[in-house]
Amino acid sequence: MNIVIVGSGIAGITFAEKYRALSPDAEIVLVTAEHDGYYSRPLLSRGFTKTDIEQAIILKTFDKLRENAIDVIAGSEVTAIDRNAKTIAIEGPGQEKSLAYDKLILAQGSAAFVPPPFRPFEKLFFSLNSLADLKALRKFRQPFLSQNKHPHWAVIGGGLIGCEVASDMAVAGDRVTIFHALDRLMERQLVAEDSTTLFKVLQSSGVEVLFNQSVHGIVEEGGKICVETDVNTEFDAVIVSCGFKPRTELAAAAGLAIGRGIKVNDFLQTNDEAIFALGDVAELPDGKLYAFILPIRSQALWLAHYLAGQEQTVWLPTPFSTKAKVHGFEAAHPYNL
Repeated sequence: MNIVIVGSGIAGITFAEKYRALSPDAEIVLVTAEHDGYYSRPLLSRGFTKTDIEQAIILKTFDKLRENAIDVIAGSEVTAIDRNAKTIAIEGPGQEKSLAYDKLILAQGSAAFVPPPFRPFEKLFFSLNSLADLKALRKFRQPFLSQNKHPHWAVIGGGLIGCEVASDMAVAGDRVTIFHALDRLMERQLVAEDSTTLFKVLQSSGVEVLFNQSVHGIVEEGGKICVETDVNTEFDAVIVSCGFKPRTELAAAAGLAIGRGIKVNDFLQTNDEAIFALGDVAELPDGKLYAFILPIRSQALWLAHYLAGQEQTVWLPTPFSTKAKVHGFEAAHPYNL
């Protein structure tokens, strides 16, 4: 069996390692745009209080995976899927090639969602969705620290990631202001009582939270970045944290069924019997995306067993929970998932 995996997050790596253990003779190739290895994405939002984060975040190098007979093609993009020929087109530094597959596993995860009104200003703000993003933020921050100063950040979005990042920056000594469009924080995950507790915890750490904010634009003036609402407020930098968007473009261009994510059946199979999807990008028949560590890992392990002929029943999500990594915050009620 010739297995090709697109993506090196927890979905792709967990599947690759389990399938290798179950199928010693299979050919496994993993294609990824990443350069640094397999890393813990949940740790990205702790990238300011952990001084050794750029090393600590790496769970496994790509060379270590190669030692396990998993061929990793790093720093490369899959640009097209030819479903008839069962090949993918790959572009990377100094290479352009075609790769054949018997089974293709799409596990590209998600990109930071940038609301359409903000897209004209993309050069003026940061996102935090990858290790490369974190490195860019830390590089921007370092000159301030070298002068015994701390930057003043605007975080647009008071959801899970926005609150986590704001908390970690504040605990690290930076000034942070959250602009949130609604009247309470993490409204998708928390009941109102816990949103109030979270607000008080963030306030106590020095984070300023502005509710019911309509951000009209982001402009650069005199070396500062201005967030335009009813008034213009100056910051050293802006982070847009408005959720995530599954990476469905490759699948859509190949004619696979797309909804919020790549539509799959209960066997994680797309409308092409040779192509499967895992993790953030997979939309189950109930319309749900299981963008959390435990169900993603469960999907990957299940699919490895299924393709190895050791599982016949459909994948079913098991009960799981999550929590916000906000310093000093504990929710009193279960999260909405």
